[in-house]
Amino acid sequence: MQENNHNHHPSHHNSKLLPKRIILVRHGESEGNLDTSAYSTTPDLKICLTEQGRAQARRAGSHLRDLISNHGSCPDWRVYFYVSPYERTRSTLREIGKSFSKKRVIGVREECRIREQDFGNFQVEERMKVIKETREKFGRFFYRFPEGESAADVFDRVSSFLESLWRDIDLNRFHNNPSQDLNLIIISHGLASRVFLMKWFKWTVEQFERLNNLGNCEIRVMELGNGGEYSLAINHTDEELQEWGLSPEMIKDQKWRIDANKADWYDHCSWYLNSFFDPESDSDEDVKEVDIETNDDTKIIGLDTDC
Repeated sequence: MQENNHNHHPSHHNSKLLPKRIILVRHGESEGNLDTSAYSTTPDLKICLTEQGRAQARRAGSHLRDLISNHGSCPDWRVYFYVSPYERTRSTLREIGKSFSKKRVIGVREECRIREQDFGNFQVEERMKVIKETREKFGRFFYRFPEGESAADVFDRVSSFLESLWRDIDLNRFHNNPSQDLNLIIISHGLASRVFLMKWFKWTVEQFERLNNLGNCEIRVMELGNGGEYSLAINHTDEELQEWGLSPEMIKDQKWRIDANKADWYDHCSWYLNSFFDPESDSDEDVKEVDIETNDDTKIIGLDTDC
C-alpha cells in the first residue's frame, strides 16, 4: 500500500467527530449529456441541467433524505454540502436541497477542486470525438486533453481537496454536535468522483481504468464501519459494486472494511502487495542474492565506488 497524504486514518481521529457518511453525487442530466454539440458554443461551466436532470436531482434529494434519516427513524442527523462551481452541479444541489429543512443543513461550500475535468475551452464536436478515441488507446488516466487536463491532473487537485476535508474534520469546522450523525454530501462530476474513490481507497491506476462512470444523479455512499473504516459495501450490493467495475478483490476489500481495523490492512490485502511484487519470500534466508555483474542469482558483488 503506497503512502498517501491522508494517511492519518480514522483511528487517529476522535470517532465522535467523524462523519457517519461521505456521499458522492454526480450532477443530473445536462444539456451537454443530451447533445454534445452544446460544448462547442457554451463554456463547460455554464452548461445547464435539462428538465429531466432537475427531476433526477429532486428524486436524488428524496432518496438521500430517506437514507440518512433511515426512513424517518433516526432523528438526530445533519448534512454539510460541498459542490463544484459548475452550473449543472449547483443546480443539482438546489434541487436536492428541497428535500432538507434548514435545521438539517449546517453548511455548504463551493469547492473548485472537485470541478469537471478540463477538456479545453470550447469543444469542437468532431475534434473531440477523435481525441476521445485517442484517449482510449493511450489510457484514460494519463491521457491529457490538448489545452486541458488528464485524469491524473484531476487526481492531484482532488487529493488536495481531501487534505482540506480531513482538516475540516479534525478541527470540527462543521461545528457539529457529536450526538448527531454528520453526513457530508459532495456534488461533483463523474471523473472527479471516481478519482476521489481511487485516492481514498488507494486503488491503482489499473483498477481505476476498470471503473465505469456514474450515471446522472447516481450516488456512492461511503459509510463509517464498526472499526473506523469507510466502506461502500454497507449501502451497496455486490452486484452494484461489480457493475461499477470493482474487481472481486476490490469488493472483498470493501466488505472487510465494514468491521476492519486499519492497522490490519496489509495483512488482509496481500493481493495489493502482490500486484507490485513477485511472490514474497517468508524469511530473509529464502531471499536470493543477485550477482550484479553477471546477473546470476548467487551472491552480490561489491559495487564500483569510482563511478
